[in-house]
Amino acid sequence: SQVLDTRDVQVFKVTINGQDAPFAFGEKHSFKGTPLEITFPNELRRGQEAIVEISFESSPQSSALQWFTPEQTSGKKHPFLFSQCQ
Repeated sequence: SQVLDTRDVQVFKVTINGQDAPFAFGEKHSFKGTPLEITFPNELRRGQEAIVEISFESSPQSSALQWFTPEQTSGKKHPFLFSQCQ
């Protein structure tokens, strides 16, 4: 499994390499946010790449999430979401 940091987001679905992946939120911490634990549906081989897709919705309280408009990206076609939380 893999644990990611979140803060005030709603997760609808997680897929890994196109397969649904179970996920669960841990206990919310006042300033660290809430851990999101994702369970891989299959074992990965050493060196195997995994494409993780997370369908989610942020909220106005979601700190450190910022968007680039499509015009601000290199491809100029899609918006880009990034986080400065580490």
